[in-house]
Amino acid sequence: MLTTDFPAGSPCWIDLGSPDIPATAEFYDKVFGWTFQSAGPETGGYGFLQLDGKTVGAVGPLDEGDQSTWTTYFRTPDVDAAVKTAEQAGGTVLVPPMDVMGEGRFAQVTDPQGARFALWEAGNTKGLDAVSTDRTMCWSELHTSDQDAGFAFYETLFGWRVENFEPSPGMSYRVISTAEGDQQETSFGGIAPVMDAAQPSAWTPYFAADDVDALIAKATAAGGTVLMPAADVENVGRIAWLADPNGAPFALIKGEPRQ
Repeated sequence: MLTTDFPAGSPCWIDLGSPDIPATAEFYDKVFGWTFQSAGPETGGYGFLQLDGKTVGAVGPLDEGDQSTWTTYFRTPDVDAAVKTAEQAGGTVLVPPMDVMGEGRFAQVTDPQGARFALWEAGNTKGLDAVSTDRTMCWSELHTSDQDAGFAFYETLFGWRVENFEPSPGMSYRVISTAEGDQQETSFGGIAPVMDAAQPSAWTPYFAADDVDALIAKATAAGGTVLMPAADVENVGRIAWLADPNGAPFALIKGEPRQ
């Protein structure tokens, strides 16, 4: 389970590039009740998305030519060393290591299949204030064109462990865990095949939802679209995939109680 302990290799932050930050903040406020808190005038509009005063994500300006999407940050004790390892394993550096005003050090890379993610070496900011509760991130999922190669890259980078899981007959899914600790307790995400050949490899955040269908109704009323209607998945829970008005995908899940 994802926790705010944020051991090495676990998701610790998410942010969203947006062409219209106020409108994007308004959408997520209507869906999740998140409020926007500016990070300051020197950040180019970047700010924190908060729930009950706790930071659960962030949103900033969209780089020219980029598509609006959520970026998942993974915790590392040494960003510079991790970038070198990523490059040696076939990854591509998009943003080289840089300091973020004393809050930490980060870099942005893609894996060999093209999925974008970021690395975070904590300074004053360890990670998000809240995870795995209603309307916060609880899971991170990689859809990739090559599950074997995809996992091998992250295993080299973070030492992740994997457990094969078949939620339905013929469906290939891999549950991933950090390198240390109880494997089931430290699981935080999964690796699945892309849904179709045209889908790019990408990381997508899942947000916990006490009522998936109610949040879908709020999202569509606010201008979002349904990518995958709500469905009950045996041994998993109720899941739906949505996109915000700028096309950034995210998922909702109400998990089944662990047996």
